[in-house]
Amino acid sequence: MAAEVPSWWQTAVVYQVYIRSFADGNGDGIGDIAGMRDRLPYLAGLGIDAIWINPWYPSPMADAGYDVADYRDIEPAYGTLDEAQALVAEAHAAGIRVLLDIVPNHTSDQHAWFRAALAGEPGARQRYHFRPGRGEDGVQPPNNWQSVFGGPAWTRVADGSWYLHLFAPGQPDLNWDNGEVRAEFEDILAFWFDRGVDGFRIDVAHGMVKEPGLPDTRDAAEAVQSLVQSRAGHPAWDQDGVHEIYRGWRSVANRYRPERIFIAEAWVSSNERLARYLRPDELHTAFQFDFLRAPWRAQVLRAVVDDAIAAAATVGAPPTWVLSNHDVTRTVTRFARSQPEHLIETDWERGRWAGEDPDHVLGRRRARAAALVQLALPGTAYVYQGEELALEEIEDLPDAARQDPTWAQSGFTDVGRDGCRIPLPWNETEPSYGFATESGAATWLPQPAHWAQHSVQAQDRDPDSTLNLYRAALRLRRSLWRDAGDVKWLAVGADVAAFERGGSQCWVNTGDSDVPLPEVMSIALASAPGVRGVLPPDTAVWLRADEAPSM
Repeated sequence: MAAEVPSWWQTAVVYQVYIRSFADGNGDGIGDIAGMRDRLPYLAGLGIDAIWINPWYPSPMADAGYDVADYRDIEPAYGTLDEAQALVAEAHAAGIRVLLDIVPNHTSDQHAWFRAALAGEPGARQRYHFRPGRGEDGVQPPNNWQSVFGGPAWTRVADGSWYLHLFAPGQPDLNWDNGEVRAEFEDILAFWFDRGVDGFRIDVAHGMVKEPGLPDTRDAAEAVQSLVQSRAGHPAWDQDGVHEIYRGWRSVANRYRPERIFIAEAWVSSNERLARYLRPDELHTAFQFDFLRAPWRAQVLRAVVDDAIAAAATVGAPPTWVLSNHDVTRTVTRFARSQPEHLIETDWERGRWAGEDPDHVLGRRRARAAALVQLALPGTAYVYQGEELALEEIEDLPDAARQDPTWAQSGFTDVGRDGCRIPLPWNETEPSYGFATESGAATWLPQPAHWAQHSVQAQDRDPDSTLNLYRAALRLRRSLWRDAGDVKWLAVGADVAAFERGGSQCWVNTGDSDVPLPEVMSIALASAPGVRGVLPPDTAVWLRADEAPSM
């Protein structure tokens, strides 16, 4: 009996398109659908299986589109619904599936529902969390919860009541105990599935359901939220009731062929909790953020991989590996400084390396090696735009240019996430390095002067560039790793993580000394040029058992 062929999403490589910064088709300095359509050949040539597009819905941009005003339309700065439909069709024709971002924890304060709530329309406030304040005349917030972006999670309105927003004040939290809310989002899913969209990445998938009564947190420390890891037992996060919502969503997806899928952004307290989201009647995959949080330490990497694979296996789901995204420091910069011995507690606190200058040469070397580890592991992998160019975090943006709500809500102490969202460099020509397909306005965030050397054009002609490494890795992944089976660790030194899958091996050296490679294997791909016989520090290789090296 033939082995069952995995569904595409079980082994896919998905490329994250941060639409505002990917490509600008009309010259206004903001990425858009036209720019994405122009760059589909680039994505097809890279070798990815799908794209995930950050929110493209109408929005006042209080939080870069994660404050949605209308879930069934397109932000005018990005294009039209007809253009979106054309993009989906063209991507499919190029062999690329399309995943959208859905934001169910909150809407924009400009959403018709919230405007109706403020206007006092009957029943409108039941869709959100409105509460009277505490203390004399209700001048204190209803509980001690804090916003992820800084400050209280409550804002008072004209009639003296308060509404909950776990993020920016322009992002009021929906009340998922309300039947209208549940029905509305199931209809939104169907709206986009009917237009050929292949699935959704779910923003704040561990949110939505709150503990009844919205009680204070158990202690003062829990009142302050970290974006990275939900505290176990916090009344705002990872409540058991969220799973009923996803069973309803899965029933919607199951009506469609070819199958539609979900990927969860769920910052939870353990991989055991994460696996609950991946039960067969709920979501398909969930980002493995422990992998993103792992320092450049072989022993930690091994432990993270084992724990992630084991937890996902308990519910028959594939693990999903991610090195960076639009919310965290870029991989190059994360690896460009000293590395702790444990998982990084919060990438959100960017001051953790205060006074330590980044070594971006070292960071790029490590990021290239980490990419080979990621792409050799079983399951799915997500690549954030610019990772394939080894772009670094831009940490010296002018304060006046910063747009992340964290900057203002933290009292101008947390610089936020703008540094990983800079528009991509496509060619070596200023002023926008080809980001705008026609000359026009300045980019919405300023690009650094040195990025010409990291552009697609510059890397195209360099056979040893990171871009060409990714192209080679994605091509080889199909034959070496996609259907290779389980991870089997090899007995090597403490500073080396090496595993075998299906006769091929992946080695990575996180130490500071060369390590001999097995003589019976040949190098299929190396993260650094010139690797022969020994594995240098901060380098990874793919090995296979044949007689002649392929490159």
